[in-house]
This record gives sequence, structure tokens and C-alpha cells, in this order.
Amino acid sequence: MVRFAEERDIPRINELRRQVSELHAQSRPDIFKPGFCQELQDRAYTLLREEESDILVAERDGVICGMAAIEYLNKPESPYCHPRRIYYVTEFGVDEAYQRQGVGRELMAFMEADARAKGFSGIELDMWAFNENARAFYEALGFQTYRLYMERDLNEET
Repeated sequence: MVRFAEERDIPRINELRRQVSELHAQSRPDIFKPGFCQELQDRAYTLLREEESDILVAERDGVICGMAAIEYLNKPESPYCHPRRIYYVTEFGVDEAYQRQGVGRELMAFMEADARAKGFSGIELDMWAFNENARAFYEALGFQTYRLYMERDLNEET
């Protein structure tokens, strides 16, 4: 079952967010800080309370086993781009114990239905290149790369 989160769900949501945060910190310690500070924990309350964002949770037998944070972005017209309203997934995580059991797919199906109901034409997200499992998952659901970020570490010898 997937539903919109409630404030009472925040402690468990933050446990899932901590798992994702730790994966990032382990994979790119040059960018991501270890730990899950109070400011990061409080971000869940902000996402839940703001009008242009939501948190979704997936449950199995009453246990929250997956979550997605959504922001509804309005990109105004510019000389370069047409105006766009974006259903943007800022955070996504499924508890390791529940992965490969359809939880992520259920979350995505719910988001797709919600995005359609709210008049969005698509869903966008970003992910880090080190997270090959996430990339495979998103691609299996029909997501396509449309923009790439690249880096050159100037601390490395050439």
C-alpha cells in the first residue's frame, strides 16, 4: 500500500532517509558528509508541511518500507526554455530488507497516477552515477537520461 505520509511517520521515514544518506556518504565521501544530522532530519517535516511538496510512504503489514519525497516545481518561461511544471522526486528509498519485492515499483506507480491526476506530463529525478542499482531500476521503469552532469577532479594527477 502506498499513501501520503503523516507527521507520525517521520521517525521511520528518517530511518529510510538515513540509509540512503549513508550510501551516498560511503560512495562519495568527498561530497557527502557522514551521519544524519538534525537539520537533515528536520527536512522531512519541511517537505511534509510545504504546499509544493509531499512525502509518500509504502507499507507492508503496517511497516513503512519505502518512501519518496516529491517537490512540485514551477519553471517559468525563459529565453531558453518553455515554462514547465515538474513532478520532481527529490528523495527515494526502499529499506534494504524490502528491496526487490515490488515496493519501489508500487511507489513509482502511485507517483505516476498522482502526477497524472495533478496535471503533470512527466516525472523527473536525478541520481548519482555510482548508484548503478538505482539506475537499472529507473531505466526498467522507462526513465531515460536527458541531461548529464560531468566533473573533473583537479586534485587527481593527470
